[in-house]
Amino acid sequence: MQTTFTPEQLKDPAIERSNQILRACVHCGFCTATCPTYQVLGDELDSPRGRIYLIKDMLENERVPDEKTVKHIDRCLSCLACMTTCPSGVHYMHLVDHAREYIENNYKRPLSDRVLRWVLAKVLPYPGRFRLALLGAKIGRPFAFLMPDARLKAMLEMAPKTIPPVSRNDDPQTFEAEGARKMRVVLMTGCAQKALNTDINDATIRLLKRLGAEVVIPQGQGCCGALTHHMGKADESHATAAKNIESWSREIDAGGLDAIVINTSGCGTTVKDYGHMFRNTDLAEKAAKVSALARDVSEVLMQLDMEGKAEPLTVAYHAACSLQHGQQIKTFPKDLLKKAGFTVVEPADPHLCCGSAGTYNLMQPEISKQLKDRKVRTLEAKNPDVIAAGNIGCMMQIGSAAQTPIVHTVELLDWATGGPKPKAMTERPHIPDIPVLR
Repeated sequence: MQTTFTPEQLKDPAIERSNQILRACVHCGFCTATCPTYQVLGDELDSPRGRIYLIKDMLENERVPDEKTVKHIDRCLSCLACMTTCPSGVHYMHLVDHAREYIENNYKRPLSDRVLRWVLAKVLPYPGRFRLALLGAKIGRPFAFLMPDARLKAMLEMAPKTIPPVSRNDDPQTFEAEGARKMRVVLMTGCAQKALNTDINDATIRLLKRLGAEVVIPQGQGCCGALTHHMGKADESHATAAKNIESWSREIDAGGLDAIVINTSGCGTTVKDYGHMFRNTDLAEKAAKVSALARDVSEVLMQLDMEGKAEPLTVAYHAACSLQHGQQIKTFPKDLLKKAGFTVVEPADPHLCCGSAGTYNLMQPEISKQLKDRKVRTLEAKNPDVIAAGNIGCMMQIGSAAQTPIVHTVELLDWATGGPKPKAMTERPHIPDIPVLR
C-alpha cells in the first residue's frame, strides 16, 4: 500500500511504525475470510482491510476522527485472526493499537461512552474494586432486564453466580519446588482473574511445584495493562505495565528467572509486546528482557516432564484468540491434554473469536452475543464432558451460555497429575474421579 506521510510526520515513532505496517499491506483481502466481525456484519469497513484504509486516511491527514471511523475501529475485536491469515505479514495489532490511542487523544466520545470506559478502566484492573463491582452486579442481576442500555445489561449479566474468596496464594511469596528444582519462575497472578476465578492460579502453582518449578509471586506486580491499552489509554496501560517490569526485573536480578509464567493468554500477548511498547523509553532494556522471558503456561509445561495418566474424558478445547493468533501457540495445550490421557476435540471454525475480547463483550454486547452463541453451539456439538480454555475472558464468555462446564487447561492437568477435581466439574456426577497412575 502506498503511503504519503511527510518526513516531519515520520519523526514520530508511532507514525513510523504504522507507516511500515501500512506499506506491507497488498490489499489481497485474505483477512476478510477469517475476520469475525466481517462475517457477522458483512461490511467491508468492518474487516481488517477496511479498517486499514480508515486508519491510513485518519493518520496521514492528521484529522479529527469522525464517528464513522470510530465506530468501525471500536467494532474490531483485536482477535488478530487477520495476522495469522495475512500472507504479507501485516502487523495489524500495532496498527490498530496506534489508531485507538490516536482516537482516545483526539475524539470526544458521547458522555455515556466516556463514563463507561472510565469505569471499566478504573475497576477491572484492580481486584479489590472489581470484587465490589461484581457483588453489586450480582445483587442487580435479577433486574438486568430493566436496563435501558444493552451495555449496562451486559455488565450485570457478566456477574458470576458466586464470587470466590480471596486466595492467599496470590500474596507475594515463594513456593518451593517439590523434589529437585528444575527452574525458577515468576507467576503473573493477573487482575480480573484474581476476582473471578482463584482456582486457576492455585492449580497453576500446584502443577508447577509438582513438576519441579520454584514459583515466585513477587511484590509489586499487577495488571498487565491490556485492558486500558486496548481502549487507547496509553498512559494508564504503560503505568501498570511499568510496575510489572520493575517488579520482575528485581526478581531477575535477585535470583535469575527461567520464565515469567502467564496463565491468561490475553495478558501474555501484551506482556510479550512490552519490548515494543517501551522501545523508546528508559525502560527499553528491562522491557525487552521481560518480553523475552514471558511464556504462556503451556510453553513452560512442555519443558517439564509431566507424569500421570487420566481416565479418558472428552475435552473440547477452545483456542483463545490471544493464544493462537496473538502468540501463535496452537498445539501445546492440546498436546498436554492428550499426554495427560484426555480425548481432545475441537469445534468447527476454531480460529473464530468467542466474542469476549477483553472488554468487547461489555462495549459491543450485540456483536459479542452473536459470536458467543455460535462458539457455544460449535463446542457443544462435539458432546464433550468438559470444555477447556487458556483465558479467563473466554471462560466467562462461554461459561455464561454453555451447559457443559468450562475450566482452565491447567486445572485439568493439575487434576490428572494428583490435584483436586476442578470445582466447575463437581456438578457433573457422571464424570468419574480420575485415578492417578504413579
